Amino acid sequence: MTDLLTTVRAGQHRDVPALVLRLDRAGRRAALAELKELRKEARGWEWQRQDKIRKALQVAGAGCHTGAAGCATWIGGRDLRSWSRSPYPLILVALGDRDPAWLGDLAHRLAAKSLNSEAEYTFISELVRMAGCPIPTTDSLVEGWAERISTARWHGRSGRVPLVNLLRSDPHVAVLVPRLFEMQELASQVGWYDTPDSTDHWPAALCVLAEEGVLDRSQLAERCVTRLVRGGKTGDQRFFLTVLQQLSITEDEERAHLRDWMAMAADGISVVASHAQDVLARLDARGELSTGDLAEVSGSVLFRREKKLVRGQLILLGKVLSREASTAGELLPVVAETFGNEDVALQERALKLIARHLPADDAPLREELSFAAAQLGPLHREAVTALFGAVGEEASADGRPYEELLPPVPVLTRLDPAPGSVAELVEEVAAQLKSRSWQGSTPGTLAAASGISAFERTLDGLVRVARTDRAELAEALQEALAGVWFVEHGIERQPEPAYMSTDHALALVVGSLLGRVSGKDVAEGKGRWTGTGMGTCAHAALNGVLLARAWEAAGDVATDRVPFLLATPTWHTGSLDAAELVERLRTYQRLGVAPGPADYSQALLRVRRSGASVAAEAAASLGTPEGDRLAAWIRADEPLAPVLRHGLTSDRPSAGTWWQRSASGVRQVLLATKERLVIQQEFPRSFHWLGRPHLPDTRECYHWGTGRCPHWAATLPEDGETLAAWLMPDLLRAADEGPRGGAWFLPPLMETGGEAGVAVHLALAYGLGARHPEDRMSAVDALLVLAAQGRLDAALLGRELGVLVDHDLVKVNRLADAARTAAATGAYRTVLGVLARALPTLLAYEKAPRGIGDLLAVAAECAERCGTEGIEHGGTEGIEPIAGLAATAGRKGTSQTVRQAARLQAAIVRHSGQGPL
Repeated sequence: MTDLLTTVRAGQHRDVPALVLRLDRAGRRAALAELKELRKEARGWEWQRQDKIRKALQVAGAGCHTGAAGCATWIGGRDLRSWSRSPYPLILVALGDRDPAWLGDLAHRLAAKSLNSEAEYTFISELVRMAGCPIPTTDSLVEGWAERISTARWHGRSGRVPLVNLLRSDPHVAVLVPRLFEMQELASQVGWYDTPDSTDHWPAALCVLAEEGVLDRSQLAERCVTRLVRGGKTGDQRFFLTVLQQLSITEDEERAHLRDWMAMAADGISVVASHAQDVLARLDARGELSTGDLAEVSGSVLFRREKKLVRGQLILLGKVLSREASTAGELLPVVAETFGNEDVALQERALKLIARHLPADDAPLREELSFAAAQLGPLHREAVTALFGAVGEEASADGRPYEELLPPVPVLTRLDPAPGSVAELVEEVAAQLKSRSWQGSTPGTLAAASGISAFERTLDGLVRVARTDRAELAEALQEALAGVWFVEHGIERQPEPAYMSTDHALALVVGSLLGRVSGKDVAEGKGRWTGTGMGTCAHAALNGVLLARAWEAAGDVATDRVPFLLATPTWHTGSLDAAELVERLRTYQRLGVAPGPADYSQALLRVRRSGASVAAEAAASLGTPEGDRLAAWIRADEPLAPVLRHGLTSDRPSAGTWWQRSASGVRQVLLATKERLVIQQEFPRSFHWLGRPHLPDTRECYHWGTGRCPHWAATLPEDGETLAAWLMPDLLRAADEGPRGGAWFLPPLMETGGEAGVAVHLALAYGLGARHPEDRMSAVDALLVLAAQGRLDAALLGRELGVLVDHDLVKVNRLADAARTAAATGAYRTVLGVLARALPTLLAYEKAPRGIGDLLAVAAECAERCGTEGIEHGGTEGIEPIAGLAATAGRKGTSQTVRQAARLQAAIVRHSGQGPL
């Protein structure tokens, strides 16, 4: 046993298995007790020393465990993992004398853990071979198997190995492939392929094996259908659909899954629904789709937004109606559901279908369809009247005035007090720091922060509790954060502003408390300039403020200098009540404590200045420099950095315009900010970037991308206009070729204080035209919140949209999608007010931009629903109707643009007595 411990301490892992195998059962138990103590001892070592013994310690502990459960836990311990090659082959040797049943038990216990790498799969599969038992089929093991297959494809001796050959020779393929279809998400290696028509990808390989009888073909088909009905990620759905299509299912199988095709057509993603629709059409052609089933599925498909699917379903319904006139009573009411579709062409197709097949002698059916036709707008009024007689406005109106539906105005929520007990505080810290991101070799990209409120409360709690219960807190944190990288190894590199996050800040403070950050490093960090120079982007500048605060708090928890932090927000937005800050300063004055420069500067940036004159008087009465600064800050009530307007109104910039051309020559509309000398004169150096003048900068910040940073808005919670100007480049990229998530900060931006001027509205315009649907959704949420607050300037937003479209920065079809989404919430008047100002620019083009018809359709629907009362084109009464609309509506042809322009024009004329548009 002594030899074994000596060998482990020396890190000689290759010698461990032989020493373990010499021990009897009692000797192994005794050695295990010593190894557990060594493991505890090693947690306090520096990381290089820990890493030296990890492999030896893992092999020895695994070999000395006599129970499979304990052995599995030991092998899976994160603190025993080495970031070089795993010692699993040595563990297999050390376990060579175990009973096969014991090895099988160990294999299944390991497979139940989150061990999903190729190395873990290989280890478990070897245990299974030694035990002679069935291989486990857990999700993690299947992922490891898929990774093993993927790696083997690219590391063959003679180049790339065909996938089908690897799967054919794998002993577990028949057991593990079916599990691919049952996992919550498909293993990433399985869904990837070079090109859609490649024959060397998983769908093609699985189908070949099904033809050869290696896999059960009917089972694969059944599982594909099940997964497609269940839904899931788009990539996963495409994979299962590809497998299903390549299996070429039989007519009997199509008939057996009738209800499944109906479910896919109703709720599946577009490609899945389209496939299901084709199958249903084949079933109908064979006489295997009843009228009732067709009516049921059509009612769902006709509600979908994909025009191709709706059009295809109407064609199928038309075929059935032409073939069997007796189905009119059951199918025509379903066709009438299309009257609620936003597309006028589809409405017209449905109306013609009903006119063609409506029985002349069925009065109840005619009455039912007449009632449904009341949904149609004025554009179809003549055709509806000819078919059903006078439907009339009275038939569809309920007599009540239109009421705009907007979300509730966000209510300020007060932060809960900072955690006051050690147990509560440790729980908060662990919740924010014990993420997978900290388990890697370096603390690289961190998991998303749990919210600025949680971070600020926890940061303040660390300062408070460290002052009163330092020893107990340090011991509890050490235990709760065992295995977390920076606790085990310390923080090796100085944090950089470019990559700073609230998690980094919290780790820095906790590291200082636990002695993982030296006093020398803290002193240097506090005196260190965070690098926010003239060439710095806004991301790094805002992160630099957070970094300066983190270093200062790291010093506070190490010295017990301050009782609490001044900058802890009052409300969830990050804003700080002025009177509350005065009371905190009063406590500091009573205790004889000087505020930390970074902490106090952040407090000033957060303080709510409007309506705080009484607080300003109270601050001045303190008779301290900090009180005088607070009073002057409140009384000045100026934006942190005034924003300059861009001055663009058309294709040519006016004098004083702030715009730039990118390398490709495309104009980029951004905003500049003026300097604020008080920031550069009275604030710490790490804040000086905020007070300097800034021209728009179009350079992409590759260091950050779209990472969500709630502390940006909470750094300037009372200066939304300034923040919008500085973060505008992110939105510009989100509207062009940027990654997903670039508009994430728009909803919280609407909750910031200060003016909602040109910067906020331009930011909103970029978001409404963003490339990705989720970004447009963020912009729609922001638009509705701004309208609910009464801060939306519809004319200004419409003008900014016109500028962005005019400069080819926003695509009209994306804008139409966002406008449609906003209108669908019930905000018809809000949307119409914005579009009424944007449309003249778009209608003036010699060649209509793509999507203008869809945008006109949204505007027309809004006008039909809310009228034109209170909708102003340019902010003054008596303005002429939308320029260019009448001319567009009067053009020849039946294009979507002409038809929707005519529809909007008709709505305007209809409501012309209610107010100007």
